[in-house]
Amino acid sequence: MSTLHWADSRLEIHRVIVGPYANNVFVLRCRETGDAVLIDAANEHEQLLDLCQRLGVRRVLETHGHWDHIQAIPAMREAGYQVAVTAADAPRLKEVGYDVFIDDAEVIEVGNLRLTAIHNPGHTAGSVSFKVQGAPLLFTGDTLFPGGPGNTSLDGGDFATIIHSIDTSLFTFPPETIVMPGHGVSTTIARERPQLGAWIARGW
Repeated sequence: MSTLHWADSRLEIHRVIVGPYANNVFVLRCRETGDAVLIDAANEHEQLLDLCQRLGVRRVLETHGHWDHIQAIPAMREAGYQVAVTAADAPRLKEVGYDVFIDDAEVIEVGNLRLTAIHNPGHTAGSVSFKVQGAPLLFTGDTLFPGGPGNTSLDGGDFATIIHSIDTSLFTFPPETIVMPGHGVSTTIARERPQLGAWIARGW
C-alpha cells in the first residue's frame, strides 16, 4: 500500500495513520537528495521504523508533547533517530526522551528543502507548526484542523492563545496553502480563514 500523500518535482509527502486516536504521521522527503524528516512519532513504532528506513529519514520533529503524538519516540531514539521538540513542551517528553530543541522561526534543512518552524501556543505552550519553503504545505499538528482550532480544554491549553496563534501566524499564508493536521484530512487556508469569527463566537 502506497504511503505517498502529495508530491511535486522537489519533494514527497508520505502519510500513515497510527494509534487509537488515528494520528497522522508525515514524512517530508527531498527528491533531489533522498533526505527526509518524520513529523510526530505518534505510535506503531515498527511501522514508523520501516517507513524511516525506506524513505531516508534522518530525524524526528514533534509538533507538541501530548502523549498520543510521542508513543513511538523511545523506539525511534533507540534506532538512532534524533528527536526535536520545543523547550516549552520538552517536559512532556520526560518519560520518552528527546535530543534537541526547536526554536521559533528556526529553519530546518531536509536535503535541499527548508522547513520554517512556527511557534503556535494554545493547544500546548510549545506547539509548533512547520511551513515548507517554496511549496504550499503547512504541517499544523493539533493547532489547526478543518473546521476549527485544536482542543484547548486539556492541560496547557488556552482558547484565546490558540486563536491568536492561528490568526497571526497561520492565516498569514496564501489561500492555496494546504494544511496537513495531526489528525484527520487536509484542508486549506482559504477554506478555514473565513470561519475564524464563527470559531471565536462559539468559543471552541
